[in-house]
Amino acid sequence: MRQDLGIPTAEGEMRAFVFTPDAGDGPWPAAILLMDAPAIRPALFEMGERLAAGGYYVLLPDLFWRAGPYDPPDLAAARAGNAEAAALFGKLRNSTGVGKQMDDVKTCLAFLDRQSRAKSHKVGVTGYCMGGGIALRAAGTFPSRIAAAASFHGGNLATDDKASPHLLAPKIQARVLVAGADEDSSFDAAQCKRLDAALKDARVEAEVAIWKNCRHGWVPTDMPVYNAQGAELHWQVLLKLFGETLK
Repeated sequence: MRQDLGIPTAEGEMRAFVFTPDAGDGPWPAAILLMDAPAIRPALFEMGERLAAGGYYVLLPDLFWRAGPYDPPDLAAARAGNAEAAALFGKLRNSTGVGKQMDDVKTCLAFLDRQSRAKSHKVGVTGYCMGGGIALRAAGTFPSRIAAAASFHGGNLATDDKASPHLLAPKIQARVLVAGADEDSSFDAAQCKRLDAALKDARVEAEVAIWKNCRHGWVPTDMPVYNAQGAELHWQVLLKLFGETLK
């Protein structure tokens, strides 16, 4: 079951979507679904519904809400060089950043605390593409709230940037699962090794790996590289992680 809503913030209303199991009134363990760069669209709603069906109160925030209302951008057109589609992608991506994303996660946590149908004392986060890095940053920024953090085909997770997610490893208290994409320059073998080492040094319970034959963007059903077998495996390991930490 999906509910569309606006969550008040100091900057305006953050567009968001709530998904709950079809049966029962809860309360259910709470999870935040962190979107990929192609923006809010039906494929993400499918994912929210699938996660909710596992027995979770799922919150999907639109991290591009500051850009104003928009229709789902045409990823194929943008990649083909369509100027209008590329401009929309640029506008959406420029509307957010590390600080704003953590503000949005804070807003999400506060929202969950107000929901009688959500168990929000321990929250799980799962992110895709850009959402993968956001999930790890959220775990390091709100360590007392995030009990499980998963990243699937996330990029730039262990770079030389001063805001690289791996630098937050000493603050993370969550269990962490990172599944990188195969042949992905934004998260290559060197970054995988660096992230794994940082989490191990911080004694974070974590699994970090690159999934073979799963390309960047393999989980959402509308992506050109969608991998049905890899996506199903993602659901299995994600639900196992959340089941062992949130239930």
